[in-house]
Amino acid sequence: MSHRVQRAVILAAGRGERLRPVTDRIPKPLIPVRGRRMIDTILEALRANGIREIHIVTGYRAADFEVLRQADPSLDLIPNPDWDKCNNISSLYAARAYLEDAMILDGDQIIRDPAALSPDFDFSGYNGVWTDRETGEWLMTADNGFITGCSRTGGKNGWQLYSVSRWTAEDGRKLRAHLEREFREKGNTGIYWDDVPMFCYPEDYTLAVRPMGPDDVREIDSLSELTEEDPGWTQRIRDEYED
Repeated sequence: MSHRVQRAVILAAGRGERLRPVTDRIPKPLIPVRGRRMIDTILEALRANGIREIHIVTGYRAADFEVLRQADPSLDLIPNPDWDKCNNISSLYAARAYLEDAMILDGDQIIRDPAALSPDFDFSGYNGVWTDRETGEWLMTADNGFITGCSRTGGKNGWQLYSVSRWTAEDGRKLRAHLEREFREKGNTGIYWDDVPMFCYPEDYTLAVRPMGPDDVREIDSLSELTEEDPGWTQRIRDEYED
C-alpha cells in the first residue's frame, strides 16, 4: 500500500550549542547560509512537494520564528515549554497531535535536492545515505531495505540516518501513544524522540530506509562546517562575534 505525506513537523526548539557564538543571537534554523536561512530550504522543498500543512516546534528564541509566520500565516508555530530541560523527545511530544501521514524533520538542515522530501512512500522510515567509511553518526543496518538495527555510536558499512522520516497514519498513532507513555507516564525526558521507535519499541514498527544521495541534504553541526558551507561566515564571526 502506498502512502502520501499530508503534513510536516519541523523540530526547531534547540539552542544549537555547537554553533555558538552564532546561536547566541540567532536560532540555528534561522542562520543564513549563502543568503538563505536553513529552514527556508526546508519550507521551499516541502511546498515544492505539495506539503502545505507545516507545524514548527519552537523553544529557544521562539519569538524569532514569528518572521516565518508573517511571511506565511498558514505556518503553525508550536511552543515547547520543556525545550531547555529535556531532550528533543519533548519537541515531538508537543506536536504529537500531528504525526499521522507525517514527515518529521529537524529544522537545522539544508535541503539541496527537494526530491529528498518527496511525499510518496510505502513504509514508515528514515532517509539514509550509504557509507562504507567510518562515521560517528547514527548508523542503520538493513535487510532488503528494512531497518534491522541502529548504532548510536556509528560505524561503517551501513546507512547513515538523516533527520527526515515519514510515518503512516497507523504508525503515527503508535508513535503518539509511545511518546505519551515514555515522556509523560515514565518521565523518560532525556532521550531523543528517535529512540522511541528505534530502541524502545522496535518490535512495533516495520521501518524502511529511504536511500538518498550524499549531497541531497546537508547537516551543519559545527562552526567549521558552517564556514565550509558559507565562507562568508569566517569574516563575519571575526567582525561580529569575537572581542
